[in-house]
Amino acid sequence: MDIDLILRGRFLTMTDAGTVDAIAVHQGRILAVGPAVEGFTARTERDLGDTTVTPGFIDAHAHSVWFGLTLVELDVAPATTLDELYALVAERAAETPEGEWVIGAGFNQMYLDNQYPDPADLNRASGGRPVWLKHTSGHACVVDQRALEIIGADDHLEDGIEGGRIVVDADGRPTGLLEEQAMTLVQNVMLPYPLARIEEALTTASAHYVTEGLTSITDAGIAGGWIGHSPQEFNAYQNVADRGDLVTRHQVMPESSVLTEHGEAGRDGHFLGIDAGIRSGLGDERLQVGPAKFFLDGSILGATARLSEEYNHCAGSHGYFQGDPDEMRDRALAAARAGWSIAMHALGDEAVELAIGIAKTLRDEGVEPPLPLRIEHGGVVLPEQVERLAAVNLPIVGQPYFLSAYGDGMRRFLGDKRAEWSFRMKSMLEAGLTVALTSDRPVAQGAPLRIMQSAIERTTQSGHLYGGGERLTAHEALAAYTSGPAALTGWAGQKGVLAAGALADLTVLSADPTAVPTGEIGDIEVVATIVGGVAVHDPSGLIGS
Repeated sequence: MDIDLILRGRFLTMTDAGTVDAIAVHQGRILAVGPAVEGFTARTERDLGDTTVTPGFIDAHAHSVWFGLTLVELDVAPATTLDELYALVAERAAETPEGEWVIGAGFNQMYLDNQYPDPADLNRASGGRPVWLKHTSGHACVVDQRALEIIGADDHLEDGIEGGRIVVDADGRPTGLLEEQAMTLVQNVMLPYPLARIEEALTTASAHYVTEGLTSITDAGIAGGWIGHSPQEFNAYQNVADRGDLVTRHQVMPESSVLTEHGEAGRDGHFLGIDAGIRSGLGDERLQVGPAKFFLDGSILGATARLSEEYNHCAGSHGYFQGDPDEMRDRALAAARAGWSIAMHALGDEAVELAIGIAKTLRDEGVEPPLPLRIEHGGVVLPEQVERLAAVNLPIVGQPYFLSAYGDGMRRFLGDKRAEWSFRMKSMLEAGLTVALTSDRPVAQGAPLRIMQSAIERTTQSGHLYGGGERLTAHEALAAYTSGPAALTGWAGQKGVLAAGALADLTVLSADPTAVPTGEIGDIEVVATIVGGVAVHDPSGLIGS
């Protein structure tokens, strides 16, 4: 049989077959591996030399629209002082027409010695233009004096905002910091983004992903809430895919606010969901509707994740839930009963506990979602919660690079005791849960090899070992970027492995990440990326056409 492609080299299959020396590809899927390849001839055959080939990397929690937008917005992350921040704003403002907003991304007070810009100083730097700086966590933003006037912040001070906060100074004046749901005040003015801009962001993000060996990504929240940029975001995905510019496979999570009540409560036909009864699982291997994203709490970086014990250096503060816990629980259960898988954003241990309770209720009721239930992040997971997570088969999708980038700051907020229970991975594996390493990009950088290295080392910028008992081996870390996320996104056996019948998604590396010294993993070169048997990143021409 004359097939499309035979590749020869060194292949880490991430299956019981171990390492093989050849694979056969036909019509976008792997036809055979190892000795079984010898029964075929191919129109194209390539020897990959000294490279190492793994299944294509899968990021089960990123934000593609958001990431693509940050590539064109003002990046304020390089600023290490307030003066440097104001200078960056002034530079961008000089290129911005009068009256238009200066929009920046990557703000993190930890880079600025825990200082926040003054709204009046920001306004002077912008030449009177409104300024909107998005926090790198996605759970807060900073605006200037003019923006505070435009969004009417003063009008909301007396009643407050449920699930969010307009931060004020000692005199009761807004400081420009908006937390969680308070960010909707800005979004109500600025959104929705034009469809063409979202399409450009997706095209840019997808093109970047393949340079890092990524072949599949889950966009963890679109179309609604503070995480969405337009109710037409899925339309943008379809348009980009139809043009052939979505070179990576995507699964998307609608944010839970887009799910609405349909029909009369208590009557046949009543459900919580999207018009026409669309639910998780719709689509194909190129573009699929994933779980609904439910935000239960905030972030550790912003001290808004809901903890059972107060934050260090924040006396009396436990963070907060995104809404009334009972109401959030009821909505999540209703969505799952209507056929939606649910992904629950929970960083603090109290939010994790709420998620466990939701999952237990569904398991007890015999509700089987079309895709696996999951928790996003798990910033603090108590020892006794690990066993309960396993009992209800509720895996946590974690971000080990947070420890490399923000671990010193998180440790100050949490203290050493809770740091040992933070972003746990080894404990999850030992409890029998599937583990996926993810980026949460653009909250942190998203190169998979650097994230794998972080999961193995778990060291902060100061060199502190952050939860050393949770370190993974190199093989475990590779599995957590291939076969693990494939299972957690509902594609076990079809993605994340090199096996007959699986999609022909491969990452070609200059070295074996399971064999080099740990400190070198992040510097391994991505030689080529193959999606469906087609080289979508091949700067050296190794694969060819």
